[in-house]
Amino acid sequence: MRSLEFYAETPSERLDVLLSEKMEITRSAAKKLIDGGFALVNGKEAKSSRPVRAGDLICAQIPAPREADLTPEDIPVSIVYEDDDIAVVNKPQGLTVHAGNGNLSGTLVNALLFRLKNLSSIGGVVRPGIVHRIDKDTSGLLVVAKNDAAHLSLSEQIKNKTCAREYLALCEGIFKEDRGRVETFIGRHPTDRVKMAVVPEGRGRRAATRFEVVSRFAEGYTLVRFSLETGRTHQIRVHCAYMGHPVVGDPVYGYKKQKFRLNGQLLHAFRLSLDHPKTGERMTFEAPLPDYFERVLETLGKGGVV
Repeated sequence: MRSLEFYAETPSERLDVLLSEKMEITRSAAKKLIDGGFALVNGKEAKSSRPVRAGDLICAQIPAPREADLTPEDIPVSIVYEDDDIAVVNKPQGLTVHAGNGNLSGTLVNALLFRLKNLSSIGGVVRPGIVHRIDKDTSGLLVVAKNDAAHLSLSEQIKNKTCAREYLALCEGIFKEDRGRVETFIGRHPTDRVKMAVVPEGRGRRAATRFEVVSRFAEGYTLVRFSLETGRTHQIRVHCAYMGHPVVGDPVYGYKKQKFRLNGQLLHAFRLSLDHPKTGERMTFEAPLPDYFERVLETLGKGGVV
């Protein structure tokens, strides 16, 4: 059992919202901790919906992961870098990062349990080592924590935006601007609960994305580099659709009719920069585009660029 104790610096409308942000877990996971009596406010049990005042003492206990819940599996995954504190993984398209909805196999976590000796416990039973995520059908880099101290350091870097994540995406249509920034609020879609959407202020969380055009193709596509200021669910995909340029191959936010035969969106986390949790050294990692992404670009390149 691991304990986390802190004083609320600013007021929050709900305890579960504050805990989810502070602990880098989902709101539903925070609610489970609170409902299970693992989170106290000023020494007393509280409801998930309890407002938090500045100066309130929050104590949360995180149960240690149960080793029997997940099985190590020999799933192919590329480990770009590894030491005693972190591992950087190049996740392939089609691999879910961690278990959910009762499915405890076939995930990146199962692969990590097979390949790595240690993983941090802060993420809980089904998410050991997982500091941040990328979507199942998005490929690319993510960092994994091998102990709790590294996990806390990396979570703080993501919160403070010192952990930089950059993506490449092929988008529908031609971007008019060479570079720009989009800021909205993102929350659950009002009618389709599987999707996220741009929503009015107060119904979602602030989301900001920067973009820069890499290439424009004559056939009506744009290769774009994106950098995240925040890390909301499906953020780049939602913002691309909001701008009228959904990611090519996106089965949720993209066009129904696709020119290319793809198994998911052409979105790749190609660069990751962070400060090493123990040494403080600034480290940058890059992962080349997957072959299927490169083949599409080669095909478009034959038609010329604009």
